[in-house]
Amino acid sequence: MNEATVIKLNQMNLKGMCNAFKSTIENGNVDRYTIDQMVSILVDAEWDDRHNRRIERSIKNAKFHYKANIESLNFDSSRSLDRTQILRLADCEFVNKNQNVLITGSTGVGKSYLGTALGYQACIEGYKVSYFNTSKLFAKLKMAKADGSYLKELAKLERQDVIILDDFGLQALDSQNRITLLEIIEDRHNNGSIIVTSQIPVQGWYDVIGEKTIADAILDRLIHNAHRIELQGESMRKKRSKNNE
Repeated sequence: MNEATVIKLNQMNLKGMCNAFKSTIENGNVDRYTIDQMVSILVDAEWDDRHNRRIERSIKNAKFHYKANIESLNFDSSRSLDRTQILRLADCEFVNKNQNVLITGSTGVGKSYLGTALGYQACIEGYKVSYFNTSKLFAKLKMAKADGSYLKELAKLERQDVIILDDFGLQALDSQNRITLLEIIEDRHNNGSIIVTSQIPVQGWYDVIGEKTIADAILDRLIHNAHRIELQGESMRKKRSKNNE
């Protein structure tokens, strides 16, 4: 009877419940539980399994460049990284409020890692997240304009709760990318959150964007409800390299 039950649980894709059922039998713990306790154990196992699989799917769909998490952040005082601010952001209330996070600092100080860690946390909290290298995203959207799939790609972005624009400002925007960025920001204004990482201080983004009227429109929407983090200190990559010598 137990083998038949296991087969049926698998066929119904109740993998968490199936594993808990098999584990309980193999460990000889069946008699330890009342019927209602056993049902509770099986239901909890199935809920946890589905919850964990959903998080795994969200992280996979986000296409992060690498793995990062809040717990492994370095809060050394030289970095000017406010632990309280980061932990508040980690509860993802900024996503509920459609607020943005702007992370700036010199090369190697951990901007991308911090932005990705917040993205991972948002996935864990149940939000849809997409990570992009900014230059590659603009190149992809240029191709989409050429093949007629541009509106479809914008719609995909709009469905995300959070998008991460990594390494913004490495190149000044041309007229086409300028309009593309405005459309992305317009679509997400009060409808979603953006995490931006950049080597360029926020006040230098006007020059990166270019045309003043469009720059004003973009930055007004991007900055006015944003949490700003300016990382300081030595390159984390150089520091790790020294420690390994």
